[in-house]
Amino acid sequence: MPYPRPSRRSWAEPWKIKMVEPIRMTTPSERVAFIAEAGYNTFLLRSADVYIDLLTDSGTNAMSDRQWSGLMLGDEAYAGSKNFYNLCEAVSQYYGYKYLVPTHQGRGAEHILSQVMIHPGDVIPGNMYFTTTRLHQELAGGTFVDVIIDAAHDPANPHPFKGNVDLAKLQRVIQSTGPGKIPYVCIAGTVNMAGGQPQSMENMRAVRELCRQHNIPVVLDATRAVENCYFIQQREPGYESKKIAEILREYCSHTDGCTMSAKKDALVNIGGWLATNLLGLYEEARNLVVVYEGLHTYGGLAGRDMEAMARGIVESVEDDHIRTRIGQVEYLGNHLLDWGIPIVKPIGGHAVFLDAKGFYPHIPQAQYPAQTLACNIYVDSGVRTMERGAVSAGRDPKTGEEHFPKLELVRLTLPRRVYTQAHMDVVAESVLEVFEQREHARGLKMIYEPKYLRFFQARFETLNGI
Repeated sequence: MPYPRPSRRSWAEPWKIKMVEPIRMTTPSERVAFIAEAGYNTFLLRSADVYIDLLTDSGTNAMSDRQWSGLMLGDEAYAGSKNFYNLCEAVSQYYGYKYLVPTHQGRGAEHILSQVMIHPGDVIPGNMYFTTTRLHQELAGGTFVDVIIDAAHDPANPHPFKGNVDLAKLQRVIQSTGPGKIPYVCIAGTVNMAGGQPQSMENMRAVRELCRQHNIPVVLDATRAVENCYFIQQREPGYESKKIAEILREYCSHTDGCTMSAKKDALVNIGGWLATNLLGLYEEARNLVVVYEGLHTYGGLAGRDMEAMARGIVESVEDDHIRTRIGQVEYLGNHLLDWGIPIVKPIGGHAVFLDAKGFYPHIPQAQYPAQTLACNIYVDSGVRTMERGAVSAGRDPKTGEEHFPKLELVRLTLPRRVYTQAHMDVVAESVLEVFEQREHARGLKMIYEPKYLRFFQARFETLNGI
């Protein structure tokens, strides 16, 4: 008897494996000891004790043979490296910015931008905070104000562009604060803390027009702008037949500059930049980068790293690449949806986000249900994930009170070109096992908290055991 035909044709990754890195599965008892030693913080686990690492997609990507060959062409001159000019050309061609200041990674660009543009008492509206971005703004004396649409705070809302700015909210901030106290509007593509949710081109155009009326610059966090452009291509009328590279140029054209962690979209292990079309901003940033990062033609990077970035930019906008990259995220997310597991919907660009409140409604947010869930997944299977909830949100810098965001999430972040569909099956089955044991989970108590970005180094103890 013939097998029934599948409902759709299968797809495969647009690359083949040339080198492998062995990984080891630990025992459950070992993992219980490892997570306790790490203070129940997955950031403090040793990489050697992790089986499948979905902590982050930042710098964890696999580079191509073209990128690796580019490393051999590194011009390690202190000034005027040819790799810097190759990087400038790639950013200009694909992102459309005239001026480029390289930095060691994205937060280096955020720091310089904040020091140049923000003054004490300023307000920076944006489509949901990101941890390092908000901290740099606060350290410069500014205050972040969230102007994202309300749907972004609801994990079950199926809105296709939950990264959109609520224009009425933005208008109210401008009116109440005054445009003179707003150094720029901060826009993120595929908003990380909302679950990797994109912004539409229509919304970006509208933000640009509103800001133009008040002479307020728009600065893009372009870390995952390529992924954002994929969702525009797939979901926004009029873009379905356009190439990702075309959409990216148009998307960036509605901004005055960007910060970039090239460790994500650009497929490298280190590097970033601040790019702009504003000559004044460029000249100040070019001067300040010498103080904090390195000369303006290397910005804390080796020439070989800049060459790998330049080549990674070209590869990142290839339609086959981005379709497969997000397709793998959707493969994992659809598995979980089929089993009724609560995740952020629609499935995001760089990760699947588990709704920890949906897993553990009996654990109050003050006992960190998302941190608990990340630990339980590791104990079950050796899969490392990360918390994106109250621990990441931190404290109000003025009152010291903890932020308790509406979204209490665990991020399953997929490195680019690293894992196979079989790895995703292992991850999905582990999440299912933890979900089925959810009633037995107990929360955590924070016992050590650093002053800044506490989620990286905080330590916890269990409440009646994990």
